[in-house]
Amino acid sequence: MSILVVGVSTRAIAESAVRAGCRVVTVDYFGDRDQKEQVENHSLLRDFKIPFSARGLLAASRRLEFSSVGYISNLENYPEIVAEFAKRGRLLGNTPDVLRDARDWRQLRRLCREENIPLAVTLLPGEEKEAVREFRWLLKPVRSGGGHGIRFWDGSRLKGTHVLQRFVEGRPASAAFVADGKNSVVIGISEQLIGCRELGAREFAWCGNLLPLQLDLPSRAAFLESVETMAARLARRLGLRGVNGLDLVVAYDANGCPTPFLTEVNPRYTGSMELVERAYGLNVFSLHLDALAGRLPQFSLAQHIEGPFAGKGIVFARRASTVPETMGGVERGRRDIPFPGDRIKAGHPICTVFGEGDVRGSCLENLLANAGAVRREIGDELEDYVE
Repeated sequence: MSILVVGVSTRAIAESAVRAGCRVVTVDYFGDRDQKEQVENHSLLRDFKIPFSARGLLAASRRLEFSSVGYISNLENYPEIVAEFAKRGRLLGNTPDVLRDARDWRQLRRLCREENIPLAVTLLPGEEKEAVREFRWLLKPVRSGGGHGIRFWDGSRLKGTHVLQRFVEGRPASAAFVADGKNSVVIGISEQLIGCRELGAREFAWCGNLLPLQLDLPSRAAFLESVETMAARLARRLGLRGVNGLDLVVAYDANGCPTPFLTEVNPRYTGSMELVERAYGLNVFSLHLDALAGRLPQFSLAQHIEGPFAGKGIVFARRASTVPETMGGVERGRRDIPFPGDRIKAGHPICTVFGEGDVRGSCLENLLANAGAVRREIGDELEDYVE
């Protein structure tokens, strides 16, 4: 019987599962062309004509037959929905209780304090007076995901749906790791692309990753050890299992030494893991299943942190556009491909592109060139765009 995978966009993890020899059925929002050509997919947008919601995913899966269920973004914010899915099949991921703990800001900051984990200072409703004015502060949704809804705080009173987090000057990064509830293995550290204008993203919206995170040679070993220690302590204290991710900001001291500051725990498959799979020859879905069974990989990230570089970018529409013929998109290295005739609204994703290079600069240049080719095809070129 099939494994059900649910979330906002399930194409990447579905590809990994197919490569692992698994039979999967997916329920997500977009239902892109390349996913529907590879697996049985049910789309809230295309097949049900309803907006995205966690409860919508649950309703759409009611008539499906499956033996196990896995989830991705943004189900980690809805442990009660994950619990409902778990009633119908074996849960392939962190339990609802683990999700509640990992996404509870009060508990997470206490844990980080006890474990000496650098956490960007986070304030809860009623603590606004502790927001020291000489620093900038971010207003962040409690049910966050992909950077959506994050903005600089204007000093207004916090509601229960948001927290404040001190803005840390530095480079946004992602760490991917696999855990068995007690121990962990870091399988990738990448730079996050945030609000990249060339990709059409705004403000703090996540729009891709560059793997590996570029670091000076003298800093690499110590930085990797810091991230591995952080992942290990979080895995042990929270009981994390399977594949998980950390959102980080890499800040530099007066001597230029990097320190990773935790900004969020993502207790599920993350977007950067697709690059880990492509660059390092790992199958992330297999690693996930193995870790759930108590088996961690023999993998040393230290052997991979010099490059070459691999990049992934989400191309967002700057204006409303109609998609032309998209046949052959996979062969051209694209993913999350829309159907011809689809109407893409301004600010919505068009597709995913990739890039490679021996150094960071050439990788990013290649990635943005591929994004530019997509724009030319739909008449959404940068030089014609006016804010």
